[in-house]
Amino acid sequence: MPRQPRYRCIRNFPAYWSFSPDDPTEQPVIMLTLDEYETIRLLDREGLTQEQCAGRMQIARTTVTAIYESARQKLATALVDGCPLHIAGGFYRMSPDSYASLKPISKGKNIMRIAATYENGEIFQHFGRTGQFKFYDVEDGKIVSSAVVGTNGMGHGALAGFLQQYQVDALICGGMGPGAQMAMAEAGIKIYPGVSGSADEAAKALAEGNLQYDPNAHCDHHEHEEGHECGHGEGGHCCH
Repeated sequence: MPRQPRYRCIRNFPAYWSFSPDDPTEQPVIMLTLDEYETIRLLDREGLTQEQCAGRMQIARTTVTAIYESARQKLATALVDGCPLHIAGGFYRMSPDSYASLKPISKGKNIMRIAATYENGEIFQHFGRTGQFKFYDVEDGKIVSSAVVGTNGMGHGALAGFLQQYQVDALICGGMGPGAQMAMAEAGIKIYPGVSGSADEAAKALAEGNLQYDPNAHCDHHEHEEGHECGHGEGGHCCH
């Protein structure tokens, strides 16, 4: 029976999860795994040696070489042939160094942990810029504890790993871009976007299985910079 590959440490999720040529194409999508992405980031972006990269990812140098060669081949194919490139999957785990400063919050075995983007008691409307999350631990449909945790300036791609480290199961938010949605899916976190108003009331509604939300709510970074609000369409309904 073949031995399962050793998990590779990555520092955080990418800020951008897909790249496409300007013109429509019939070319197949190239899938770059997160561990392949990490070798490109460390070797080509940060300029580390393969030995240093191996130390960061906690794998053998020969494994780094193999992953890197695969990643470079995929990038070359995408660029030369005009193929869409998506980043997802792979044998990886989040590096403990990335979140070494986090203070763990214990979570019981039968607890569902909800996070809400949080500002002054309300659902903060731009996920990638949230300065705080409020966590709610739910048992048997009732909130049994809550805590507000700062993000320490993390944004966008890093927030998915941040929430994963805190063992979050579900996220309530306002607008969320497609890249952040992909990061949440990769982290195994169910999202409930398009919510506004009181964070406590929204968490209570989700715990009880009757939160109204908009699964199609998106947040455009440029719209926020111009002072516009995230748009919310028809409400969705959550159920457990």
